[in-house]
Amino acid sequence: MSGGSPGGSGTDDGSPRPLPLDPPGGRKAIAVWGIGVAVYFVAITYRTSLGVAGLDAAERFHINASALSTFSILQLLVYAGMQIPVGLLVDKLGTKRVLTIGVVLYTVGQFGFALSSSYAMALGSRALLGCGDAMTFISVLRLGARWFPARRGPLIAQIAALVGMAGNLISTLVLARFLHSFGWTPTFASSAVGGLVVLVLLLLFLTDHPKGYEPPPAPAEHTGAGFVRRQIVAAWREPGTRLGMWVHFTTQFPAMVFLLLWGLPFLVQAQGLSRGTAGELLTLIVLSNMAVGLIYGQVIARHHAARMPLALGTVGVTALLWAITLAWPGDHAPIGLLVVLCAVMGACGPASMIGFDFARPANPPERQGTASGIVNMGGFTASMTTLLAIGVLLDATGDNYRIAFASVFVLEALGVSQMLRLRRRAARRERERLVVSRVEAVHVPV
Repeated sequence: MSGGSPGGSGTDDGSPRPLPLDPPGGRKAIAVWGIGVAVYFVAITYRTSLGVAGLDAAERFHINASALSTFSILQLLVYAGMQIPVGLLVDKLGTKRVLTIGVVLYTVGQFGFALSSSYAMALGSRALLGCGDAMTFISVLRLGARWFPARRGPLIAQIAALVGMAGNLISTLVLARFLHSFGWTPTFASSAVGGLVVLVLLLLFLTDHPKGYEPPPAPAEHTGAGFVRRQIVAAWREPGTRLGMWVHFTTQFPAMVFLLLWGLPFLVQAQGLSRGTAGELLTLIVLSNMAVGLIYGQVIARHHAARMPLALGTVGVTALLWAITLAWPGDHAPIGLLVVLCAVMGACGPASMIGFDFARPANPPERQGTASGIVNMGGFTASMTTLLAIGVLLDATGDNYRIAFASVFVLEALGVSQMLRLRRRAARRERERLVVSRVEAVHVPV
């Protein structure tokens, strides 16, 4: 096989050729990528901080369940709506610039939430936070792809998600205690300091790619509304992109909805647990997520064919445990069942990462940000829909959590039907692209 320069070269028709050499990885890659992951860690802490403050927010702003769910719905609406624009921005501006904008926005949003004395001001702050949060994960995925070899992609993505979930631990363990001890404004204002710290690290030390592995400059025609439209259409036409979106849609939202808002009220009000015990169960979801993420990342890196069985298996087991919990006779499900339910929901986050592993090989490097944005819209759209459905159903049924949480099954059924519809087409297209890539790699000029 012929060698090639790190920068790659174009094909005869002008389209970019896959890079002939992978980035080297190593200690510097870990350090730079670690800064990006720290930015994502802080974003997750801010995103999930309302999960332990839902009951306090309802009391502070004098709102009902529907209005409370609007906090998270608006945040996720902004997040989901920003995914394709953010993907395009990452492809065009690079990781560092997009992450910098994101950190500034989510830090201002968190500080504004701390000072909010009215429902409207709090909503605006959560929307700003969601906008900044939306810029983090896709940027971190791109950073990993620029600094590490492609074969490490699934594991790197899972580790990024794992470290991000550790931010959820800060919410469930630290912020919950601070909220109880010091109150609303001191807790949320002090947490905004984390955003300032990662902003300094980002500006001083983060670079988009290793020296010598600069991507080829974008052609002049890669600008304007026409190019943006072509990028989105081309990414969407790939079955792997659409399959990745539906995998993300179907797997992520049960745990996201539980951690983001409705888990604590469900466990305290519907299951009769103390806040302390409920917090421990939320922590179990996060710990399970971190453990399962390492396992899924290793399995997929070694056995690519395991992607769909893992995704479908996670959905099936999650649905089964929810069905048993909601159908349990009596007022409260046994604590052992709730423990198993929360442990299983920990697999939802790692399973959602499999969606990116379907989209990544389906798209060329210059379209990775756009494709990742489409995929990332899936789970957050499902989460937003379920958050709204649960809030509305709780108000309509007099806080009947069994009926409200049954809405989970509707979205899971929709997602599974789409996954089954697209899986063969995506697999066939992925095999075709792999053959073409191997042929092109053989002919890369020295």
